Amino acid sequence: MADLNRVRVWAQALITMHLDESWSFDFDHAKRRAGLCDYRRKRITVSRYLAARFEDDEIHQTLLHEVAHAMAGHAAAHGPEWKRIARDLGYVGGTTHHGETATELAPWVGRCPVGHVTYRHRRPARETSCARCSRRFDRRYLFTWTRREITAADRLAAQLPR
Repeated sequence: MADLNRVRVWAQALITMHLDESWSFDFDHAKRRAGLCDYRRKRITVSRYLAARFEDDEIHQTLLHEVAHAMAGHAAAHGPEWKRIARDLGYVGGTTHHGETATELAPWVGRCPVGHVTYRHRRPARETSCARCSRRFDRRYLFTWTRREITAADRLAAQLPR
């Protein structure tokens, strides 16, 4: 699991090497997204919850991904220019994060009739069916949603390496 102080040092070093002094780094409270490049604030952030779960290489790749966004600019998105810059920096991942999320911090838990479980960080706005049971919406596989309490202690525990 990545040490948050070490992640901050890596981020500052990458920003110093590849961006100007107007850019900064910080941790955020995202539970599903690993990193973010905020062009307006000129700030790169990494989820403190996911950083506590990731190995060092995964966090380093996340930082490279976000620095590539900062270098390529907002209009580049995940297009060819961003891909070229990311590759030149040493990034070897894809365009999105497919790893673990902070499901223990999701207050909404859905169960389908077969028993599959899914998590949401926001209250579901409409009926949802289980994608594992049917590729299309199917009322036979509707999720039943329950809300669970997420305490301050739960949030603190999620920031600590496992």
